[in-house]
Amino acid sequence: MALEDDIAILSQAPVFNLLEKDALRLVAFASETRSYREGDVLFKKGDRSDGGYVVSRGAIALDASDDGSPAAFVAGPGALIGQAALFARIERRATATAREPSAIIRVTPSLMRRVLEEFPEAAAAIHDAMAEELIRLTEGLERVRQQLIAIDGEEVPAEEPEEGKAQD
Repeated sequence: MALEDDIAILSQAPVFNLLEKDALRLVAFASETRSYREGDVLFKKGDRSDGGYVVSRGAIALDASDDGSPAAFVAGPGALIGQAALFARIERRATATAREPSAIIRVTPSLMRRVLEEFPEAAAAIHDAMAEELIRLTEGLERVRQQLIAIDGEEVPAEEPEEGKAQD
């Protein structure tokens, strides 16, 4: 696949869609493209990550279950697999298997670090986007907490200590 094709695919993917053209060119040039046949395993649940993957063609099934049930998610072209793995070596939380002949663009944490150092405005944009994502997650968890409290029929404010307990 040509460099310009890789840039076009990367520009569709979460996180990478925040990068300017020169940063995308660096990622496309320095990343690795891997091809898989149907049924090939990209990685297994519990493996240590080697970077994030952007699907450039085909379909990759992600299965976090241990019981062989159908995959919970199928990633197609432009999807990012392993956002956290772009920034740190982590344990994979699912097994990834090619559902059909597929290709991915692998971006290592060291490459991502280089991009963020060379393009500080990209680092700021990614930071802001991830902070917003964390805020939305926190707000969603608070809504679930409030619903569970309502189901239990309890109204215990999170900020107030229980009666009879000493405060610091």
